[in-house]
Amino acid sequence: MAVAEWAPLVDISEDDKEYVIKAELPEVKKEDVKVTAEEGTLTISGERRFEKEEKGRKYHRVERSYGSFVRNFSLPDDASPAKVTAVFKDGVLTVHLAKTEK
Repeated sequence: MAVAEWAPLVDISEDDKEYVIKAELPEVKKEDVKVTAEEGTLTISGERRFEKEEKGRKYHRVERSYGSFVRNFSLPDDASPAKVTAVFKDGVLTVHLAKTEK
């Protein structure tokens, strides 16, 4: 069964105090996601695992993608990589990246 590579969809926004990145990660466990900020890059990586095959169950169509993923984002000059927080709730990872004081 061939499975396409995938990358979670993201929304990126900002206000006066921070940048916010929201990534859709349905059926991904919190412990299977890693967020790092170093050398000017924010990286979100992880894996969505395929359900284990059950004896007697046949799959007629598999359209959702599974496997490892990596998304990299260049940090803006006013972002503070030391002040990154992340919340994982209801299949959405929300990363808060504080802006540096001017």
